[in-house]
Amino acid sequence: MITVRLLLLDACLAIAVAGALGLEALNRVTRPPLWQLTIVAVLVLLLLRRRFPLVTLLAMAVLAWFEPTAQLAMVFTLYTVAALRGPKWPTAVAVGADLVLAFATYRPGDLQDWEIVGFVLALTLLLPLLAGLWMHQRAVLVDALHDRADQAERTRDLLAERAVTAERRRIAREMHDVVAHRVSIVALQAGALSVRAPDEETARLAEVIRESSAAALTELRDILRVLREEENEPKALPSPTLDGVAQLAGDLAAAGADVDTEVPDPLPQVPEKVGRAAYRIVQEALTNAAKHAPGAPIRVRLALDTGKLVVEVANALGASAGLPGAGYGVIGMRERVTLAGGALRVGPDGSGDYVVRAVFPLAGGA
Repeated sequence: MITVRLLLLDACLAIAVAGALGLEALNRVTRPPLWQLTIVAVLVLLLLRRRFPLVTLLAMAVLAWFEPTAQLAMVFTLYTVAALRGPKWPTAVAVGADLVLAFATYRPGDLQDWEIVGFVLALTLLLPLLAGLWMHQRAVLVDALHDRADQAERTRDLLAERAVTAERRRIAREMHDVVAHRVSIVALQAGALSVRAPDEETARLAEVIRESSAAALTELRDILRVLREEENEPKALPSPTLDGVAQLAGDLAAAGADVDTEVPDPLPQVPEKVGRAAYRIVQEALTNAAKHAPGAPIRVRLALDTGKLVVEVANALGASAGLPGAGYGVIGMRERVTLAGGALRVGPDGSGDYVVRAVFPLAGGA
């Protein structure tokens, strides 16, 4: 591929060589006929030498047969043929044409003449030939190194993809064997309790537990299907939206928690990633409130504020329920909010409440 840099380099070289030939012709006592046309032809051939290297050299040889001063330009043309074609027949043809022209021009007689011819051939034939072959081999080596680097990168990506697939399958197995088993037991026990409950309130709470466990198993099956998906682009999970926030609060209230929900009616139209992030923020915040402050009142609020969606979950500080926590809840919420382009603030508000507040910008307003 001929770049702009090479074109500029060829133009400068052609002008320099043509200028040297012109000065040499002007310094002669008897100037050759049509020497201006010869210089123009040399200039054009030097500019075309990369696109048609062998044809350019043969044309230059014919021109040098009638005007020996054009042999200076053949040095660069021979270098180009050797650099672009390498040790192949075009280079051999170019060397043969250069040799024929050299012996036809000088016609050596005695030993001294042969020494002069040998010196001239070393400068005008051997030196550009070796330099061109060296550049050709260098280009071949660089291309080979690029191919090896590309192959190594493709191999690395393939190994990484296999490692990711293996890890996804391992996670799927662990989730199926451990989490799904435990949640199934909870659902079965809750179902049995709802049937044998001594009173109506216990039966209602057991039924809430059973429904929540069944919903968790459904979501878990969706996750396992995605993790075990063999296609390059696995099917996406059903995306939760703002419509599910009220259901989250309702489920927790049905389990006996004091939950006050405030959502706009109708719900605003938000981007999918914002709706999903808001749903997960409320879900995690409600879980943390039930875990760390059982029995404390919980407030869930969704509101629009100057083209932004505000999601806020607050609960009074209380004693922990003793449930284990991994410590990744706040980290996960912050990651979700950041990916959706929002901001998150978590912590006590100074008035005895623990507040989770996320603000999401809405493109183009609500």
